[in-house]
Amino acid sequence: MDVAGRVAVVTGGASGIGKGIAEVLASAGATIAIVDIMEANAAKAAAEIGGGAIAVACDVSDRASVAAMKAEVNRQLGPVALLIANAGVTMFEELTDMSDHDVDWVIDVSLYGVTHCIQAFLPDMIAAREGHIVATSSVAALMAPFIGAHAPYVAAKAGIIGMILSLRADVGKYGVGASVLCPSAVQSRIDDSPRYRPASYGGPSEATVTLPIETGEDIRQHGRPAVEAGEMVLNAIRNDRAVIVTDPSHRRGFEQGFVRLVQEGFDDAAAFDAGLAGRS
Repeated sequence: MDVAGRVAVVTGGASGIGKGIAEVLASAGATIAIVDIMEANAAKAAAEIGGGAIAVACDVSDRASVAAMKAEVNRQLGPVALLIANAGVTMFEELTDMSDHDVDWVIDVSLYGVTHCIQAFLPDMIAAREGHIVATSSVAALMAPFIGAHAPYVAAKAGIIGMILSLRADVGKYGVGASVLCPSAVQSRIDDSPRYRPASYGGPSEATVTLPIETGEDIRQHGRPAVEAGEMVLNAIRNDRAVIVTDPSHRRGFEQGFVRLVQEGFDDAAAFDAGLAGRS
């Protein structure tokens, strides 16, 4: 899909991966709506991007907030052809150490937030017979066997992969594409997410998320530049690619972890059936 002349909504667009994607889409000729839970941050990013970009505040975990955001984007910019459902939050805690608010916050923003946005914008894309959705998952969903203290986040991000791959089977006939982004270490500020936690989930905190050592380098300083991730996303939109990864070095971990365990499950099922055949 050609993005030039199209309107793109980017949630979580005020910083990190979202802003990087927004910058690349804008440079390719799209008009951008920067959506963020913090309106001031969204306004700053929109001003920096320019090209008619607008800022809209939204809590993606709240369907009513998403509906209001869509109405405002449509009012200012018209129909939306590109949805980048990128907003997400994280915590590194074992499930038994997390409160109900913690679990609900992570899943409601990271999974239901994506779902709410797709539900809001997809009908117009289908009616127009064009559009593309990109939803941000995480390499954590592909590397789940190696990543502990992250269960709700990994569950949410794995859900996004399943949702987008299933959605592709539904929307292709309408001329709409869908891709799932599985970033590894990309420069971002997701570790700041507790500062923007709504009161309904326990309220904000000045604490930052402490990333475990095994996840690698400081993502603010040494991750892949967010604009490079944005260029990968643009390529996927143009070529209707299903899955976008940002670090090819994680292929082996995916194969030795997730793929190996699933293959073992298939092997066990085959052995079980062979045993049943041997009984007769």
